[in-house]
Amino acid sequence: MNRTDCPEVKVPFPVFFVIGAVSLAENLLVVVAVIGNRNLHSPMYCFICSLAAFNTIASLTKTWENLMMVLADVGQLEKRGTSETKLDDVMDSLLCMSFVGSIFSFLAIAVDRYITIFHALRYHNIMTMKRAGVILGAIWTSGGVLAVLMVKFFDFKFIMICFVVFFIVSLVVICFLYVYMFMLARIHAKSIAALPDGSRGRSRRQQRWSSNMRGALTLTILFGAFVVCWAPFFLHLIIITVCPMNPYCECYRSLFQLHVVLMMSHALIDPAIYAFRSVELRHTFKKMLLCSECQ
Repeated sequence: MNRTDCPEVKVPFPVFFVIGAVSLAENLLVVVAVIGNRNLHSPMYCFICSLAAFNTIASLTKTWENLMMVLADVGQLEKRGTSETKLDDVMDSLLCMSFVGSIFSFLAIAVDRYITIFHALRYHNIMTMKRAGVILGAIWTSGGVLAVLMVKFFDFKFIMICFVVFFIVSLVVICFLYVYMFMLARIHAKSIAALPDGSRGRSRRQQRWSSNMRGALTLTILFGAFVVCWAPFFLHLIIITVCPMNPYCECYRSLFQLHVVLMMSHALIDPAIYAFRSVELRHTFKKMLLCSECQ
C-alpha cells in the first residue's frame, strides 16, 4: 500500500459553510435565550451559555478558515504569506480555546449537577451567581492562555502529546464524575423509595429528584455527543504523532476533512439537545421565533 491508495477525501466548501452558518445561528439563539430569560439566570444555564459561546467561536473559526482556503485556491490569498500565517495561528488558537473551554464547561456543569442532586438544601449557598461568574472567568482565561500556548509551541512533539493527554484525562475525569454521580443517585433513589407511601416529604423529594436527574441525563447526552464528535480528530493527532509514515495511518489521515465536519457538527447538535430536553429553553425558543403569535 502506498500514499496513492488512499486519496484525500474532499468535502465541498458549501457543506462546511452550511454547517457553520446553521450552528452559529443556533448557538447565538441559545446565548440570547439565556441572557433574555430571567428564569434561566442560574449557574447551570450560565455554564450552558458558556458552552454555546464556545461552540459559536468554533463555528465561526472553521467557517472563516474554510473560506480562506477557498480564496487561496482561486488565487485571492497567498497560502504562505506572513499575514495569512498569523491569521491562521489566530484561527487555530480560537479553535483550541473553544475545545479547552468546552471541556472546562462540561466539568463545571458536572460539578453543578452533583451539588444540585446531593446537596440540594445547600445548593444556593454553595453555587451562587457570584461564584459561577468567577468560575466562568477562570474557564475563559485558562482556555485562552492554554490555546495560545498550544498553537505557539504545537510544532514540538511534547506539546501535541500534552494536548492529546489533556483530552484523554479530561474525558476520564468527567466520565468518572458522571458514573459516581449516577451510582450515588441509585442509592439515593432507594432511600426515597423507603419513605412511607403518601407522605408529603416523599412526594416533594421525588419531584425534585426527577427534575435534577433529568438535567444530569441531559448533560450526559451532551457530553456523549462531544466525545463522539471530537474523538476522531484527536485520533488523527495521535496517528500523526505515533505513525506519521505508516501507509495504513495515511488512510485514516485521508479522512481529515470528514473529521472536521464531524467536529463542526457538535456545535450543530448541542442546541437541538437543549431544545429537546429543556422545557424552559424550548419555551423561550418558541417565544423568540414565534413572537408575533405569542403576543
